[in-house]
Amino acid sequence: MLSPNDFEDLAAVERRLLAFEERYDATAAPFKWRHTTTNLHPHLERLDHHDRTLQAA
Repeated sequence: MLSPNDFEDLAAVERRLLAFEERYDATAAPFKWRHTTTNLHPHLERLDHHDRTLQAA
């Protein structure tokens, strides 16, 4: 998480974001998505149940 104190000014924020973009563009690679909405749904339900359990505690 970033806070306003992490950068000296907006120009520094811009430089950091542009540097990230360049690095990401240079290293990003496509991946083969193996889930469909059908087989992803049980995983999402499990996560939702887990979140509700934590909130109830």
